[in-house]
Amino acid sequence: MAVFPRTLHCCAIAVTMCAAIVAVSASTAPSLGSATSFGVLGASTVTNTGLSLVNGDLGVSPGTSITGFPPGMLLVGSLHSGDPVAAAAQSDAATAYNNLAGQPCDVDLTGQDLGTLTLTPGTYCFNYSAPLSGTLTLTGAGVFVFRIGSTLITSAESLVRLTSANSCAASNVFWQVGSSATIGVSSTIAGNILALTSITLNYNATVTGRALALQAAVTMDTNSVRPECTMTTEPATTTTTTTTTTTQAPMTTPATTKEKTHKEKTDKEKTHKEKTDKEKTDKRSTTTPAPTKKQKTDKKKV
Repeated sequence: MAVFPRTLHCCAIAVTMCAAIVAVSASTAPSLGSATSFGVLGASTVTNTGLSLVNGDLGVSPGTSITGFPPGMLLVGSLHSGDPVAAAAQSDAATAYNNLAGQPCDVDLTGQDLGTLTLTPGTYCFNYSAPLSGTLTLTGAGVFVFRIGSTLITSAESLVRLTSANSCAASNVFWQVGSSATIGVSSTIAGNILALTSITLNYNATVTGRALALQAAVTMDTNSVRPECTMTTEPATTTTTTTTTTTQAPMTTPATTKEKTHKEKTDKEKTHKEKTDKEKTDKRSTTTPAPTKKQKTDKKKV
């Protein structure tokens, strides 16, 4: 396995020989601040077609136009149209974008297709456009940063695959895009997309992370956007608690009812027995005793 020093341009031959491209320095995850709760955030507009599902807040600022919700749905979160919440999220997203743009480059991938590559945590740079055709595999625990000079474009049915067992791994992937990001039809991308201008999610594209556009629009078409380990954690905890409570209640109630029924049955049998014994006693007390042998003899003498 080869190790590439910082800012070394990895040639196609070297990539073919490598099991994985290994970065030599640890990238850091910037704070998203108030943008953390957002699944989708646009600057001018957010436009949707079809049944898109967003697991988090959706907002726009400084613009105010949000269209297509419904039929689009927020599974968790609220709509923020040009309000102070969206404005604060935009400010924090811009701070995170600048942090990513300033992180030192570990490996220069300019001119290469991200598809078919296997990468370990680190900062990967493109002087201009970054194409993704096929499957990009991100392996190992840590932070992945992609610094892209202009556009991020994925072909149809492309995939960013995470091998980490950490369920929050996608939260540690960041795409700092110098202009616009276009996610192809039925593609699945993991991580937080912070694009300087616009983000277009084509039909049936999935983002396991966030789509944050700083200067222009977010355009959606029957998509799924779900940030990990933020909005999805709380509903899961609530469901678990509810299930536990619901399960325990039926177990207690039948047991109590059964005991009560058994006691009533026992009392009823006891009462019946006492009643029967009393009837037998009364019957014996009212019955004329049979004459004795002596009584029979005396009667004959008379």
